[in-house]
Amino acid sequence: MTNSIRALRFAAGELTQAELAERVGVTRQTIIAIEQGKYSPSLEIAFQIAHALGVRLDEVFSYPLSPTIAAARDGASTAGDPE
Repeated sequence: MTNSIRALRFAAGELTQAELAERVGVTRQTIIAIEQGKYSPSLEIAFQIAHALGVRLDEVFSYPLSPTIAAARDGASTAGDPE
């Protein structure tokens, strides 16, 4: 899983890791570990991070799809389209 926390912190007025941690209710070390991809937060913490940054969850976190899932998704999204 990848995240855009660092970029979003700077876009939010150079919010520090400590300030974000305080808003979310976790330690600064937790924010560092999440930013570095060393720790995957719970869904609740992930939503709290997104809320604290003022963005949607999918703007903060992303998970690369496997080729099989991506192909199935792409096929499903165009299956009903007339050609």
